[in-house]
Amino acid sequence: MAANPQEKVSFGQRLKQIGMVFSFTAKQDRWFVPLVVVAALIPLALTVVIGLVWGWIWAPVGVLLTLLAVLIVLNLRSNKAMMNAAEGQPGAAAQIIESMRGDWRVTPAISATTQMDMVHLVIGKPGVILLAEGSPQRVRGLLGQEKRRLSKVIGTAPLYDYFVGSGEDQLPIRKLRTTLMRLPGTLSGKDVNALDRRLKALSARPQMPKGAIPKNMRPPRGAFRQMRGR
Repeated sequence: MAANPQEKVSFGQRLKQIGMVFSFTAKQDRWFVPLVVVAALIPLALTVVIGLVWGWIWAPVGVLLTLLAVLIVLNLRSNKAMMNAAEGQPGAAAQIIESMRGDWRVTPAISATTQMDMVHLVIGKPGVILLAEGSPQRVRGLLGQEKRRLSKVIGTAPLYDYFVGSGEDQLPIRKLRTTLMRLPGTLSGKDVNALDRRLKALSARPQMPKGAIPKNMRPPRGAFRQMRGR
């Protein structure tokens, strides 16, 4: 099935989005506004000097450089602010991967506890990735269970697992994006599609209920003997 075309964002909507990101970053990062001021003043000052010496024909270039410098600072500091805000938030790891560029298939919380410990499933060109969030003592069992379950159906595709958090031997959420981007892309797009279908079929497969079979679901007496006699 063909992918739906992305919605076009108007210039006014784009400006509104930039304004929201600017406001959010300014609240989270006390150094953001001073850095923006410095980033804007340096190219403007150079533009004034060049204009006085060689004429004001270079003024539009200076304005564009100023806007570019401000956007660079906004991009860098807003990413850092969002990572800091996401630290410790349940489900943040899955949201970050969903916002990444590239072909990443994310299934949030394929396994979870009532204490908000969860394991997310990610499928991409590096292979299959499991991201565990929550208490290491509780989520370790969930992660091991999912690794055993998936290893039976993923074939030769690589399987990675990470504990996302701020503790020892855990992957900080601010490094999650770069860590996944650095993984070797061993699978083709066709392999990713096939693996995605296989794992979705595994998740959709009904499981037999545990425990005794209820009386209203039991076959009538003698049914198995009749089947053997056929």
